[in-house]
Amino acid sequence: MTDIEIAQACKMEPIGVIAKRAGVDEKYLEPYGKYKAKVDYALLNESDRPDGKLILVTAITPTPAGEGKTTTSIGLADGMRRIGKNAILALREPSLGPVFGVKGGAAGGGYAQVVPMEDINLHFTGDFHAIGAANNLLAAMLDNHIYQGNALNIDPKTVTWKRCVDMNDRQLRHVVDGLGGRVNGVPREDGYDITVATEIMAVFCLASSIHDLKERLGRIVVAYTYDGAPVTAKDLKAVGAMAALLKDALKPNLVQTLEGTPAFVHGGPFANIAHGCNSVLATRMAMKLSDYTVTEAGFGADLGAEKFLDIKCRYAGLTPAAVVVVATIRALKMHGGLPKTELGHEDLAALEKGMPNLLRHVANIKNVYGLPCVVAVNRFPTDTDAEVQQVIESCAKLGVKAVLGNFWAKGGAGATDLAAEVVRVCETEKPDFRFSYELDMPLDKKIEAVVQKVYGGAGVSILPAAQKQIARLTDLGFGGLPVCIAKTQYSFSDDPALLGAPEGFTVTVKEVKVSAGAGFAVVLTGDIMTMPGLPKVPAAEKIDVDDNGVISGLF
Repeated sequence: MTDIEIAQACKMEPIGVIAKRAGVDEKYLEPYGKYKAKVDYALLNESDRPDGKLILVTAITPTPAGEGKTTTSIGLADGMRRIGKNAILALREPSLGPVFGVKGGAAGGGYAQVVPMEDINLHFTGDFHAIGAANNLLAAMLDNHIYQGNALNIDPKTVTWKRCVDMNDRQLRHVVDGLGGRVNGVPREDGYDITVATEIMAVFCLASSIHDLKERLGRIVVAYTYDGAPVTAKDLKAVGAMAALLKDALKPNLVQTLEGTPAFVHGGPFANIAHGCNSVLATRMAMKLSDYTVTEAGFGADLGAEKFLDIKCRYAGLTPAAVVVVATIRALKMHGGLPKTELGHEDLAALEKGMPNLLRHVANIKNVYGLPCVVAVNRFPTDTDAEVQQVIESCAKLGVKAVLGNFWAKGGAGATDLAAEVVRVCETEKPDFRFSYELDMPLDKKIEAVVQKVYGGAGVSILPAAQKQIARLTDLGFGGLPVCIAKTQYSFSDDPALLGAPEGFTVTVKEVKVSAGAGFAVVLTGDIMTMPGLPKVPAAEKIDVDDNGVISGLF
């Protein structure tokens, strides 16, 4: 059966039943149909229940072989409930771009999924539409201000704010707008981002309340004056209207897994241009309601976990009790140089050559961040016992247990061993959590710290244009922000061809810009795409709906 067929065969429980299971009082519940609801953030202020433990799921460096991080996260939460623990999930919402493009949906897979799978992968509760509307309202107010006399003395050539749409559409990357004569605006070069790459999405996911949301929205820099001063959303008097568009979206969405485990699915920023994890409010709400909250971060641990720990945890005051690093033997053999077509047979030499990738991620979690760690081996039928034993022995040398799981085929039943080990680690090992850099370090030193400590590189080469940008941002008062480094997800380095655990490399910084509302400096190390394109054969070509409204082709 395909993922969507498995999901559609599931008999979902009414969302009121799931809310009761999660401990959500009916007064906080706002149903969106039978199987979805929003939960009012007032619950956080009115509950005196102590927070549960936070478990972060991350992964090795991604490969085309796949790692199954979301599937593992869902399976783990289901597995924890199977062994009698009160666990809740907190995951990101999928973007329509990947759903209709190459990657497909992001609701898990096989028998470890969140449902209703079709709704979550499509419009869901309208959060992304609200975020796009707020983004585009700010763009409209900015261009209107320039057109109506430009009282703020904005230099149109310095406008940094783009419009957005939640779709892969390369045609919109670079546009010229305001054409057609004076009544149609001021002509200028412009462009679109995909909604999940916008600063509004990052602001939305880091906001801890309506008040904090408005403060962050107000700090967003959209352009600069002819004198070089930043112009903000607050200067344009856009904050109140933007917050009005976002106030309902800010409430976390409650759904369920195939096994009835409560799951908050809320927010979804890119994991390179932004911090790549679900909303602070959803994470806090899950922790308030459960003994164990399972959440995940985007891409490999060098990108997703680094941003989760250095940005999200720093701002939200969170400390994970344990980190799960997901690996597959197939992917590790690819890191060892084996082509994708050769992964189906045993190759201990390739596995041994690829193991350093997993071991570096594990060492970072334990030694750089001081957090307890477990390795989850997402097992495939082609994995041999000898290959499995090699992974277990290699991890044991670092003092970390590697646990096999079969989440896709068995759901929570395939994750009970992993769940038991995660619980053991949470209860017996104490975190000594620290960041990879301190905020009082200069921006260039923060970048260098991540490259050397987390990536394993020799150093950083900051191009002259980026050096000037760092100096200017520091002069403008942004030097104390954390850094959000945007680089390829396919390597520890900024070169996607360098697999495994490369050493001695230098990361080249091409551009540094500020996301003042989100509260970080974005460091671009390569050609980072904020508006993806569709492939030659997009997934959209296979998606359909029958006369009864049943969707097919989603995966």
